[in-house]
Amino acid sequence: MRDPHDLKNAGLKATLPRLKVLSLFETSKQRHMSAEDVYKILLNTGEDVGLATVYRVLTQFEQAGLLVRHHFESGKAVFELNEGHHHDHIVCLQCGRVEEFCDDEIEKRQKLVADERGFKIHEHSLYIYADCTKKPCPHKS
Repeated sequence: MRDPHDLKNAGLKATLPRLKVLSLFETSKQRHMSAEDVYKILLNTGEDVGLATVYRVLTQFEQAGLLVRHHFESGKAVFELNEGHHHDHIVCLQCGRVEEFCDDEIEKRQKLVADERGFKIHEHSLYIYADCTKKPCPHKS
């Protein structure tokens, strides 16, 4: 996606801040990042991008369908790269770690529940909030 033509296809000019933010999402091991996370990572790598620019780019990417915004339990928005496939999320209430998962049985059950109630699902999201079972939470800072 780092090709400037891909940004243009999404209706956006290939500016340096946009390319830096997009590259970060494509290469980072951290899949769900807030604007503050993106800003801090860019600062730590010596990039000169302001926080307001990061917020603006993330919003533009969301509107263009490049990123998906989530509001997990913390109340703060996090973004992930839109890779075009459905998945659900489980969020640790202790440390905030997010894991993605797909489960065909859950998907079938949700469709059945909607059908029984006279609905046709166009899209949905499932967030499971839980505590890590290892004590103490291995990812808690």
